[in-house]
Amino acid sequence: MTRIGLLLFPQLTQLDLTGPYEVFCRLPDTRVDLIWHTLDPVVTEHGLALNPTTTCAEVDHLDVLCVPGGYGVTPLLNDAPTIDFIRRIAREARYVTSVCTGALLLGAAGVLQGKRATTHWTSMSMLSAFGAIPTDERVVHDGQVITGGGVTAGIDFALHLAAQLHGRDLAEAIQLGIEYNPAPPFDAGHPGRARPELVDLVRARVAQAQARRWGLVEEAVGRLG
Repeated sequence: MTRIGLLLFPQLTQLDLTGPYEVFCRLPDTRVDLIWHTLDPVVTEHGLALNPTTTCAEVDHLDVLCVPGGYGVTPLLNDAPTIDFIRRIAREARYVTSVCTGALLLGAAGVLQGKRATTHWTSMSMLSAFGAIPTDERVVHDGQVITGGGVTAGIDFALHLAAQLHGRDLAEAIQLGIEYNPAPPFDAGHPGRARPELVDLVRARVAQAQARRWGLVEEAVGRLG
């Protein structure tokens, strides 16, 4: 049986987790767990409560570790129990993966050194601080590490992983089953295509949070030595 675990932490972006979860739960002979330090309900950044199915202490091995992103990443960058859990599981996992800014937690655990990786476009420049090679692609696969871009890229990433585990035919069947056939009404989903004034607006909205995150990224880098 393949065992997949998604880290479930406070203030995460729920689609970073639930998008891949929808794909993973359709894989054959697979157990999917939501993992946190306690079994208490965890509240996402917009107030949705989700229930962990097991605790970090109870998990000794995963075939796939998936770390989602969101504003809740920031306080965890220097949270020893969380970073130690990621590092411990990553040592023997077949794949260590992330969606969106979950990549920064992989970086803080030392997993991204020398690896090509992606994350949400507003945090892409932070990857190099962890020794990663920032790569502006929807899904980036480098050895054991697979990273997905921002939020909605989690579904693309999960389908890619499904193909690695069980082949393209099954991955395509899952894509068809969930009718993943995106046709957005606007071509504004990437800073390379969105209007410049829109990119500036989004950057301005997150500037304060990003400045705080940068400080904690630098602290996390210092802990890596």
